[in-house]
Amino acid sequence: MITPRFKSLAGAITLIACILAANPAAAQATSEAQSAASLAVVMEFLANTAPDKVEAAAQKLAAPDATYVSLNFDNPELKKIMPWTGTNKGPKAFSSLFLKVSDYWKIEDFTIMTKIASGEDVAIFGKFTYRSVAANHVVTSPFSIHAKVRNGKMTYFQFMEDTYATAASFRQSGSWTLRTSTNAAPFKVEAD
Repeated sequence: MITPRFKSLAGAITLIACILAANPAAAQATSEAQSAASLAVVMEFLANTAPDKVEAAAQKLAAPDATYVSLNFDNPELKKIMPWTGTNKGPKAFSSLFLKVSDYWKIEDFTIMTKIASGEDVAIFGKFTYRSVAANHVVTSPFSIHAKVRNGKMTYFQFMEDTYATAASFRQSGSWTLRTSTNAAPFKVEAD
C-alpha cells in the first residue's frame, strides 16, 4: 500500500472530503458520531454543575479560550443584579457562574425537555424552578442553551432564560411605571 504524503493540511482535508463525498454512508456515520460526541460533552457538563463538581467539569470540558454568554452579551444594569451575566472567557467563566448561581438561588428543579445535536452544535431546551436565597421567592423559567463543541471541549456556551422573572425573584419592594407603546397608557408593576 502506498501512503500518500501531503504538502499541506489542506491537501489532506481535500482527500478526506473526496472520500466522504464518494461514500455518503461514511459521511453520515461521521456526522452522527460527531453530533453524539458533542451532545455527550454538554450533557456531562450539565450533570456536573453542583458547587463541589463544577470547577473540575469546567476544566475538563471547556476549551481554554471558550466563550460563555450568560443571558445577554453585555448589560451593565442586569450585571448589578446577576454579576455573572454577559460575555466571559475560559473555563473559570463556566465554573464561577454556577458557583455564584448557587449563592443566589436554591435549584428546586432543572428539567431538560429537548436535546438536539448537529455536528459541533448542540441545542438544549427545558425549564427550571429556582428559590431565591435572600428573598425566598420561587420562579419557574424556560431555558435554552446553544453550545459548540470541538475536539471534545466546549468552545461556546450561551444560556438564555426569562431574566425578567429570575431578576424579579430578588425584589423586596418598589414599582416600575411602564409605557409599552404609544397607544397604551402607562401602568405600574408592583413588587409582590
